[in-house]
Amino acid sequence: MAEVRDFSTYAGKLNSRKKSGASDRQTSYREKIRSHKLKVFIRAVAIIVGVTVLTSVIYISWRDKQYSQASTSQGVPVNNGTGTQVVSLNGHIIQYSNDGVSCLDATGKALWNQTYEMQNPKARTCMDTIAIGENNGHEIYVNSISGPMGEVKTEFPIRDFCVSSQGVVAAILDDEDVTHIFLYDAQGNKLANLRSTMKETGYPASISISPNGELLCVAYQNPKDGAVKTSIGFYNFGDVGQNMQGHLASGYDYSEEVVPFVRFMSADKAFAVSNSEIMFYSGKEKPKERAKNPIGEDEIRSVFFSDSYVGLVFAESSEEGEYRLQVYNSTGESVLTTYFDMDYSEIIFSNKQIVIYNEKEFMLKDMNGKVKYQGEFEEPVRNMIPTNTMSSFALVTSSRIDTLSLK
Repeated sequence: MAEVRDFSTYAGKLNSRKKSGASDRQTSYREKIRSHKLKVFIRAVAIIVGVTVLTSVIYISWRDKQYSQASTSQGVPVNNGTGTQVVSLNGHIIQYSNDGVSCLDATGKALWNQTYEMQNPKARTCMDTIAIGENNGHEIYVNSISGPMGEVKTEFPIRDFCVSSQGVVAAILDDEDVTHIFLYDAQGNKLANLRSTMKETGYPASISISPNGELLCVAYQNPKDGAVKTSIGFYNFGDVGQNMQGHLASGYDYSEEVVPFVRFMSADKAFAVSNSEIMFYSGKEKPKERAKNPIGEDEIRSVFFSDSYVGLVFAESSEEGEYRLQVYNSTGESVLTTYFDMDYSEIIFSNKQIVIYNEKEFMLKDMNGKVKYQGEFEEPVRNMIPTNTMSSFALVTSSRIDTLSLK
């Protein structure tokens, strides 16, 4: 029989061998687990990357798709003859004339109508809301796609006006020696009043109200010593503005510049166009100038914009095209310069596309300036309205609402 004299040492060696074997087995098991998890992780990453790449390829292919043919399907009959103006209001169709306004949905279904009498009605829109008034008039009718919201009656003649998405109206009104800017709710109740004179501030040449109705942008023209100075003021009528003197949140002066055009793109972004540059502003409470881009000496023919882009059209008359379209994003960055020869009545930014059209023909470009399709309408078109589908448009003629499909 074998004899173990130092049992504790012997037992320690046995335990050490057992522990070592168990440790080796545990280490091997943990390594297998880690290896399995790593393989699973790599496969998951590969799948995610593959799906992302595939999605990007499909999206880019869809976004940049060029079309080879167009077909028009006839829709419901409408009546918007001579003297009737047609505008798009968030996918709906507004028809207005000297004696009233009506609203149709995209299928041509009549939703509501309202009567009035005006010599030369003008429309201002914001999202789902439209206001209709006229120069030297005293009434502004406020409507949404859901129906009439109210009527504003002014004490002084109207020179210009704008509307917010909730129906708040800002109107420039002329008195003898004083020009007023009144804010009204959709029912005609006065909310605020800004007073200006040529000596103090200059004449308010252009105004724009933010979609939420809290900010008002005013461009004042003030000729001094044979030169014109423009001052742009932002007024805050929200909670923060209650503590600001005269509600003035911020202001900017532009010497020897005429600024006839100011507009809000969204609740916190606005832009202004002068005779020599385009300026961009942002801020929900105190808008600040964020970017300024010179536009050279070329005369601006038209300004078009959406909540994402601003487009300036210049008469180019060169080998590259009859017109030049300069596009900026909402932060003021120049993102596209493109040329075209077709006369235009309107330019629309929608679904990452640029729609250029007149009553006889249309052109579709992507945001890289590449032509996706160009063709002619089957009959004169009063208004071309984008839909939720990139390749489909509603066409409003004098007698019908048709659907244009591209393939």
